[in-house]
Amino acid sequence: MSKSLRLSEKWFRRGLWLVAFVFAGFLIGLGGTVVGDLPKVEKQLELDDFLDKPQAERLRNNIAAAGRTERTSNEALEQARLKLNSARADSETARESFDAWIATRSATQRGEQDPQVIARTRELDRLKAAERQAQAALEAQDKIALDARQLASREREQLQSLETDGYKKLNAEQRRVELRVFLYRLALTLPLLAIAAWLFVKKRKGTYWPFVWGFIIFAGFAFFVELVPYLPSYGGYVRYIVGIALTAVIGRYAILALNRYLEKQKAAELLPDAQRREELSYDTALARLAKGVCPGCERPVDLKNDKIDFCPHCGIGLHDHCGACNTRKSAFAKFCHACGATASEVVTATAKA
Repeated sequence: MSKSLRLSEKWFRRGLWLVAFVFAGFLIGLGGTVVGDLPKVEKQLELDDFLDKPQAERLRNNIAAAGRTERTSNEALEQARLKLNSARADSETARESFDAWIATRSATQRGEQDPQVIARTRELDRLKAAERQAQAALEAQDKIALDARQLASREREQLQSLETDGYKKLNAEQRRVELRVFLYRLALTLPLLAIAAWLFVKKRKGTYWPFVWGFIIFAGFAFFVELVPYLPSYGGYVRYIVGIALTAVIGRYAILALNRYLEKQKAAELLPDAQRREELSYDTALARLAKGVCPGCERPVDLKNDKIDFCPHCGIGLHDHCGACNTRKSAFAKFCHACGATASEVVTATAKA
């Protein structure tokens, strides 16, 4: 087709195609913004929406309180451990000193030291009592920390069980929301696709074809790029079934279109040669000739062979002779390339002859 166009017309067509793509780009940008904002019509789901809120709040408060108790107890536990170590050191030192003193007293057997024995024994007992007290305080703090850990563990298990059920409900609702959003997108893109199909069939060659093709490109992008990636899968069944259905619909349309085209070609081949050439547009005929095919039946023909004036497949005239200068020329040319006579002049001259 491009070989039959004037040079300026080629550049105008390229410019119009640029207009079509720019128009499609703006439409795609607008459509992408609308499709991207569609999920906002649904409420943002959170886990807490599917939990027993009072129970979850109570469990979380108990876990937090147990954590604070454990931290406080651990701090007190460190202090109690330091006091116990100090009491043990004091008691051990006193015991060693007492044992050494008793050994000295046994060697000297001095009776005036009996009151000192009693005093030292009492001091040693006091230190042992302090050690036991520090040990009891350490054990008490250890028990408090252990109780807090066990309480937090039990509460976490209950909260985890509660959240597990909540996640199941959340995931189920999210799938329903995704399906609804997909249906919103489908409701938006299907009419666009239907309009694009109608424009392709009825208006793609009209005066405003750049805008028509821009809209067609936009509708195709909206369907195959903005919609198809969000198509629910359900293990692949939905996508495969949709793919089979679309293939069947498109294939059926293609088969019917091919059969209509073949019937139309057969009917056209039965018409007189002059009528067939009149029904063919000039640009269409030149485009087919440039491809080396017959303008009438679109089958390959050796156009370079100067002995072939008619199509061997459908019989349409491919070459004739100028009535003014008798030069062999294309039967679809409007002017003779040798003398410039018009086709009407050729027909008139031929009729007179």
